[in-house]
Amino acid sequence: MQLAGPNGAGKTSLLRIIAGFSLPDEGDILYLNQSIKKYYDEYARDLLFIGHKTGVNVQLSALENVAHWLAINGYVDTPDLYPLLSKLGLVGLEDVPVRMLSAGQQRRVALVRLWLSEAKLWILDEPFTALDKNGVAFLQQRFTEHLSKGGAILLTTHQDLTTHFSDLQTLTLEYRH
Repeated sequence: MQLAGPNGAGKTSLLRIIAGFSLPDEGDILYLNQSIKKYYDEYARDLLFIGHKTGVNVQLSALENVAHWLAINGYVDTPDLYPLLSKLGLVGLEDVPVRMLSAGQQRRVALVRLWLSEAKLWILDEPFTALDKNGVAFLQQRFTEHLSKGGAILLTTHQDLTTHFSDLQTLTLEYRH
């Protein structure tokens, strides 16, 4: 599902509420017919949230950021990251502090999680930000793989999706002042 609408319409706020980071003014968020307030730990295990900010530590390298993310998410066996970093155009930059990378490269460091996570629900706020056309196409290919395995994606983007997703639903929010 794509959340669409102009800047300021509340897309990011809604994503944060659905992810459980903010509380709704009224009502409840249900996941698998259960309140996420009551069962947040179970919900969080099935959730991967990547915001419009990269969520990476700019003092660490790409490898260090990924290793840290794997560790805090309970992954015990660290996979060989070089093939994945190569696919994402980060080989040769894996040991460079993220602050030294371009905005697109920093975004790719954050997006590595989409290839490593076992989460069923991805909530992505502007995942295409700073990516070139090849990066956008590659990311959409990953979306297709995730969806084909029964995963779900809720995202915001101001860019057109260039891949056809047969089950795509769009919810358009309006800005009201």
